[in-house]
Amino acid sequence: MTISTSHRQGGLRRRHSLTEQAAQAAIDQACRRLRLPTIRAVVDDAVAAATKEQLTYQGFLAELLLAEVDDRDRRSTLRRIKSAGFPREKWLADFDFTANPNINPATINELATGDWIRRGDPLCLIGDSGTGKSHLLIALGTATAEQGYRVRYTLATRLVNELVEAADEKQLTKTINRYGRVDLLVIDELGYMELDRRGAELLFQVLTEREEKNAIAIASNQSFSAWTDTFTDPRLCAAIVDRLTYNATIIETGTNSYRLAHTRARHHTPTTGA
Repeated sequence: MTISTSHRQGGLRRRHSLTEQAAQAAIDQACRRLRLPTIRAVVDDAVAAATKEQLTYQGFLAELLLAEVDDRDRRSTLRRIKSAGFPREKWLADFDFTANPNINPATINELATGDWIRRGDPLCLIGDSGTGKSHLLIALGTATAEQGYRVRYTLATRLVNELVEAADEKQLTKTINRYGRVDLLVIDELGYMELDRRGAELLFQVLTEREEKNAIAIASNQSFSAWTDTFTDPRLCAAIVDRLTYNATIIETGTNSYRLAHTRARHHTPTTGA
């Protein structure tokens, strides 16, 4: 079979007799084949805007391609946030720093830049329930996903249970590797429940796999000195604390639950008389 020069070189097809309706149909079909849903959706509006603003052909093409790129980036970001497994939406912009003076906004803003992710450093949030730990974990994880990093959120007990099941099914290496590959592993509620030696050892393997390579963020309601209540083997406890604190940013969120204070204030707001 002979292939024409224009096809071999990928040249333009000159269709002088193409009507406007036929051109619209061709654009629609080409966008479907090339998987360009945004261009397909905005092309009519873009043509109208280009005519009004007298864009050049290159300017018009640039507008279309940039719209596709922007929307593709947006969809990729949404997929990364969804795949992270966050239990709810939390954003840094919604965090009330005035409610907890223990948390320095400058520190959080620095973390939001993602430099610690690139370095593979740990982040530890230590404090009582209701002091903002989970909000910050999820919000920083979301900000990380928005920057293009792969993030995975899990509860400590859920992670340990998954590791135990994987070990029983001889899938432990595969599971540890999966948790080792993400750019940021977020472990919430570490220290809420005691872990037996086997569970603690499996968790330690995940931490070791990530050490100084990929970032990890944890939240705990226990100070490090009290972690022996969670990790009952003193040596293993010390090793886990060492993995999580080396080059780490440690934020102590305090003991006063602003969430509880907010709830009490809401239910005891005095009513004004007539």
